[in-house]
Amino acid sequence: MTEIDYKNKVVLAPMVRVGTLPFRLLALKYGADIVYSEEIIDKKLCSTERVVNDKLGTIDYVKGKDVVYRRCPLDKPSVLQIGTASADWAQKTATHVYPDYDALDVNMGCPKHFSIQGGMGAALLKDRERIKDILTTLVRVIDKPVTCKIRLLDTIEETIDLVKMIENCGVKAIGVHARYIPQRSSAAAHHKFLRQIQDSVSVPIIANGDIFAYEDIQKIKEETGCSSVMVARGALWNPSIFSPEPHDKDVVMKEFLEEAIKWENHFGHTKYTIVRSYQNDTKKPHYPLIVKARNFDQLLEAFQNIPHKNQETKIETKDN
Repeated sequence: MTEIDYKNKVVLAPMVRVGTLPFRLLALKYGADIVYSEEIIDKKLCSTERVVNDKLGTIDYVKGKDVVYRRCPLDKPSVLQIGTASADWAQKTATHVYPDYDALDVNMGCPKHFSIQGGMGAALLKDRERIKDILTTLVRVIDKPVTCKIRLLDTIEETIDLVKMIENCGVKAIGVHARYIPQRSSAAAHHKFLRQIQDSVSVPIIANGDIFAYEDIQKIKEETGCSSVMVARGALWNPSIFSPEPHDKDVVMKEFLEEAIKWENHFGHTKYTIVRSYQNDTKKPHYPLIVKARNFDQLLEAFQNIPHKNQETKIETKDN
């Protein structure tokens, strides 16, 4: 059986249209211990064809002209996150993509309408028998780690009861986004509950929510008693968050763009990632050019005055 140690790890969170191969590789380069793919819906993955891409040295899962999932040997340890509402479809997906993932995660925390109406994501948190069916099926049929990512339920008692049930399904770790289902990212994460949750089970609880700087990683570990943390928006805003040495955000995002071109990432996903990365930096002089870009050449033009990684000037910190 493939083994991944989920203790004392810093993890790139699953992010739709962001967690593609070039972004995962960049996170690993800057120090992420484990990276998660974007959530991919079970039926979509099952409709793909496995293609060996000799040009790139990748394994591609392709539907028509679209690459739905792409792996390369450098992309590890890498967790494939799926959206599913059915043990049957979860099993089909796990076997269809096997062996091209290191671990499989089930999204049980997404509160968006698309997931909820399909019985996926946070909708699963209201159906424990279905959770049990999905997780026990996956644990039984694949010899790779199975995990899931959840949100807080209405009370801490309900949440603890849920994670105990999930642990008994045989999962290797549980990601907990420390927000309630209706809450969005504008509301502060409730880290205060995570210590009780971790104390209630023996599997690692991966703390997720409001980690925006490298210093926050240790702070959240100490505050929650969780040895592992999962970073989402902090990584989106600057993938070098995993490194103790700060790196200029513009330089890092130019590096991401170059990696996206190298690995032939979808242009729309690449632009989406970069635009989202600058959501708090819209005054940057090259931001309007990023927004207007209609192809990779125009994105490169937007970053033409940004130095390459090997030309980066080290950022001064309080310790320097």
